[in-house]
Amino acid sequence: MYDYKEPCKIKIASALNALFAQAGLSETALAADIQAEIPPRPEMGDLGFPMFGYAKLLRKGPPQIAATVCEILAKQQPQTGDVFFAEGPYVNVRLDRGKAAPEILACVLPGSGADGGFGRPGTLTGQKIMVEFSSPNTNKPLHLGHLRNDALGESVSRILAACGAEIRKVCIINDRGIHICKSMLAYKEHGGGATPESEGVKSDRFVGDWYVAFSKELKAETAERLKQGIPKEDAEAKAPCLCRARELLRKWEAGDGETVALWEKMNGWAVSGWLETYKRTGVSFDKYYYEHDTYLLGKDEILKGLDKGVFYCEADGSVQVDLTAEKLDKKVLLRKDGTSIYITQDIGTAIYRHNDWPFNTLVYVVGSEQQYHFKVLFTILKKLGYDWAKNLYHLSYGMVNLPEGKMKSREGTVVDADDLIDSLRNMALEEIRGKEREDAVGNAAEIAEKIALGALHYFLLQVSPVKDMLFDPNESLSFNGNTGPYLQYMGARISSLLRKAKNEGSEGELSASCCSLLVSGAEWDLIKILAAYSDAVAAAAAGMDPSVLTGYLYELSRAFSRFYHDCPILSAGKAELVRARLALSRAVLRVLRDALHLVCIPFLEVM
Repeated sequence: MYDYKEPCKIKIASALNALFAQAGLSETALAADIQAEIPPRPEMGDLGFPMFGYAKLLRKGPPQIAATVCEILAKQQPQTGDVFFAEGPYVNVRLDRGKAAPEILACVLPGSGADGGFGRPGTLTGQKIMVEFSSPNTNKPLHLGHLRNDALGESVSRILAACGAEIRKVCIINDRGIHICKSMLAYKEHGGGATPESEGVKSDRFVGDWYVAFSKELKAETAERLKQGIPKEDAEAKAPCLCRARELLRKWEAGDGETVALWEKMNGWAVSGWLETYKRTGVSFDKYYYEHDTYLLGKDEILKGLDKGVFYCEADGSVQVDLTAEKLDKKVLLRKDGTSIYITQDIGTAIYRHNDWPFNTLVYVVGSEQQYHFKVLFTILKKLGYDWAKNLYHLSYGMVNLPEGKMKSREGTVVDADDLIDSLRNMALEEIRGKEREDAVGNAAEIAEKIALGALHYFLLQVSPVKDMLFDPNESLSFNGNTGPYLQYMGARISSLLRKAKNEGSEGELSASCCSLLVSGAEWDLIKILAAYSDAVAAAAAGMDPSVLTGYLYELSRAFSRFYHDCPILSAGKAELVRARLALSRAVLRVLRDALHLVCIPFLEVM
C-alpha cells in the first residue's frame, strides 16, 4: 500500500546518515523510525519531521540539525519536485502535487471496501482480540446507556478488525440474582398469565414493566413501614415483597422446578427482545455467555490461589487478597460461608474464555464506575500467574443522559432503546415528508430508520469514550453541522453526482496525467485528507477510540464540500479535468462509505 510519507522519510534518513558519518558516528537512521506530523498551517508545508530525537546523539540543537539536513538534501536531490525546508526544529516538506496526487488516488480507487489494502494499516495482524460489550440484565430492555455501550463495542471491534486483528465479539448475559427475581415475583403475583403477545408489548419491555412494578410495590411498602416507626435500615431491607423475592432466589438456586420454569420463560422473553434490537442497530456477537453458567467458575481458582499462598483466610473464614502493595485495598473473594461474589465470577469467566478462545487481548467495554473493579480483577489474575492478564483492557466510558436528567431503571425513567430509535425515525420521516422527498428516496420509512441510526451512532461516538455526555435527539438529527445525517447526506450527494456523470457519459478512461491536474488548494486539501485515512484507522485502533474516525469523517466531508463549491466537476470544461475530479469524488465516496461502516453509520445513496 502506498504511503505518501515514505519517500520523504527515506530521503531524510539518507541525509541523517550522511550527517552521522560527518560526525564520525556509527549509528544508522532508519526511515521506519522517523516520525511524521502534519504542520498546523498550510504555509508550513504538507509534512513535518521533528529532529528532537537526534539532538543528544549529534550534540546539536534540533533547529541546527533541521537546517543541515535540508542542506544535504538540496545537494543530494537538486531536481526533486518535493521541496524540503527547515521550519525551526522540523524538516518540512512541500510535496509535488502533480506527482503525489496520482499516486495517492491510485491507492484509493481500485475496487471497493477492504480490497487493495487502503484503510487497512495491518498494525494488529496476527492478534486475537476478544471484545465484551452490552452485558444486559434480563429484568429490563436495552436502554440509552446500552446504546452507547453497544455502539462503542461494535465500532471498536470493526476498527480493530480493519487493522488486521481476528475479533471475537462476546456478550455476558446477567440472568441470575435478586434483581431478576424481582421482576419474576411481580409477574408471578400480578401477571395473571399475560404474555407479550396478549398485551401487544415487545417482549423485553414486557419483562421490564414487571421490574418497575416490583420497585413501586417495594417503595410503597417501605414508606408504610417508615410510618410505622420501623428503623430506616430495616424498612426496605425487610419489606415483605423483598423477602419474597429473596425466597424466590433461594428456590432458583435450589433448582425448584416451578421457579426455574418461570425464570426460563421470562429470560427467554428478555433475550428475544434484545435480539430484535441488536439486529435493528447492526450489533452482533460471536458468542453469548450466561451468568448462570459462569457464576461458580471462579471458586476453584480462588481455592487454588489459597493453597499457593496468593490469598489468605481471615479469622471469620472468608478468603481475601491483600492488594495494598499495588495501591489497592483488601478484597473479599469468598464469603465466610464459602459463597462467591461478583469478582469471583469474573475471575473464573476470564479464565474460561481464554481456555475457550486463547486471545492475546480481552477488552471489557464497561462504564467508568467499574474502573476500580477491573483494576482489582486484572491484578488478581496476574497474581494467579496468568501471563495474558497483562493484556486485559477496560474500555471505560462515561454516562449518557437526556436533557430531562438522569435515568433510573427501577423508577421507569430509563429511555428504552427502541423507543428512542422510533422517535428519531419518526422525526427523520417528518423531515423527508416536509421536504417532499418521499418519491425521490423510495422507501421513506427505511431511509428514515437509517438516518435515525446514523444520527444516534454518530452522536454517541463523536466524543471520547471517557467523557460523560448529554444526548440531544433534536441536535443529533440536524442535517447541517457535525452530525451523522450530514455525513450521510454527503455520501448521497456524491452518489447522485456519479450517477449523473454516468448518465451523461462523462466518465472516461482515467490516467495519471489526468490526476496530475488536481493541484488547486481545495483539491489538494481533499487529497491529503484521503491519504491520512489509514493513519486515522490505526490511531482509532491504538486508542480504542471511534471519535478519531468520526472527527476524520467530518473533516473529509467538509473538505469535499469546499472542493464541490470551488471546483466545477461536470462543467470543468477540459475532459481530462472532468475525469480527474470525478475520480477524486469516487475516492472520497469509497473512503466515506468504508469509514461510516467502521462507526456503525448506514450509508445512503439517496436522501
